[in-house]
Amino acid sequence: MTEELRRKILILDDEPNMRHMLTVLVEKAGYQVTTGADGREGLDLLGHHRFDFILCDIKMPNMSGMEFLQASSPLRGEATVIMMSAYGAIDTAIEAMKMGAYDFISKPFKTDEVLLTLKKAEERENLKRENRSLKLQISEVKDDYRFGTMLAHSKAMRDVFRLAAKVAQFDTTVLVTGESGTGKELVARGIHFASARAKMPLVVENCGCVPENLLESLFFGHVKGAFTGADHDKKGLFEEADKGTIFLDEIGDLPLLLQVKLLRVLQEGEIRPVGASQAIHVDVRVIAATARDLASEVKEGRFRQDLYYRLNVLPITLPPLRSRPADIPLLCEHFIAKLKDRMGLVAARIDKDAMKMLLKYQWPGNVRELENTIERALVLADGDTLLPENFPMLSEGTSPCGGALFDGYSLKDAKKVWEKNLIEKTLAECKGNRSRAAEMLEISYPSLLSKIKEYGVEV
Repeated sequence: MTEELRRKILILDDEPNMRHMLTVLVEKAGYQVTTGADGREGLDLLGHHRFDFILCDIKMPNMSGMEFLQASSPLRGEATVIMMSAYGAIDTAIEAMKMGAYDFISKPFKTDEVLLTLKKAEERENLKRENRSLKLQISEVKDDYRFGTMLAHSKAMRDVFRLAAKVAQFDTTVLVTGESGTGKELVARGIHFASARAKMPLVVENCGCVPENLLESLFFGHVKGAFTGADHDKKGLFEEADKGTIFLDEIGDLPLLLQVKLLRVLQEGEIRPVGASQAIHVDVRVIAATARDLASEVKEGRFRQDLYYRLNVLPITLPPLRSRPADIPLLCEHFIAKLKDRMGLVAARIDKDAMKMLLKYQWPGNVRELENTIERALVLADGDTLLPENFPMLSEGTSPCGGALFDGYSLKDAKKVWEKNLIEKTLAECKGNRSRAAEMLEISYPSLLSKIKEYGVEV
């Protein structure tokens, strides 16, 4: 064993013969030895060297072992202290233990007693190191399976978490894509709160939920008198988010005129409130999200190519829940714990057959639909276990949103069938009020009209 790898031990005893005997003994056992004649010398040595173990006599001149034990506390680090004394008493041993000693040996002692005590101390140190290593590994695993408030077991989502955590350290613009209900806003929130901007504002806005004629004022603010009803200056969302982050959900619904102005913000870091003559500098990190295929929107002329490139600097794509069934049990456990306390319910687990149903279902509404399904099942449950009958919405041939399940293999066609069913159900609930239906569906009014026409929905 090299000198660097040998365990280092400090022996403190005022008797030269005892120091010599202990040195020969522990060196034969493979330790690297340093000696001192009293506590003061021991403190000086601790100030210049690191030790794994300390063998310390209690009765010494200048500074006793007990005084050394107390004074050395901030210096000895993780060194294990073993006290020695010819005046052994149980009270002294207990007091030494209280002050940080690991063990106590009474003189005179047998040589194997010292080695046995050191061996036990070394095993203890190895166990402590293993525990620290295990805790670190568990911490890393937890971090690997969590980002912000999101949880996942699947490799696809853990890759997303690692990318999002890395992206959070920079101010780069991020485009989060994925189907509705996959957690795009949760990713944006996780990025903000893991970034250096975490203590500054996070402003969230859904671009599809605001009338087009109000968007510019909402985003960039206005000055008094800019238009009828503007009786005072008003900050826009970008100014409110200064030094922080703005999350623009459903960016694909942004009108072309606003796309031009958003591009200027990204390029110049400036906004101009409606009616203002001067631009205002803002320091805002932009995170955008959409369920649309923006590349296709660019080809169709509905989204500016230059803005798409500005937003798509660091893309993060969230996989649909149906492609990562390994996450379903973990998410169910999380939602049950979250909802049952809030709702004052008792159900705490899911029956094996019910879980098979959950794993088999395709989840067109993704994680949001799963949470809603668990909430309904908790309400329907009578005992502490969620049974298959508590998930009538998952019974064969029906979906939680009503209508027949798609009988085919195309995810694209299945999504259209599901969207049509949901739109029809929502319009029926709203008695044909399309504005209210758009709010409930969390899409813009123009998007709803477009889908009604595309799917041939009868209003």
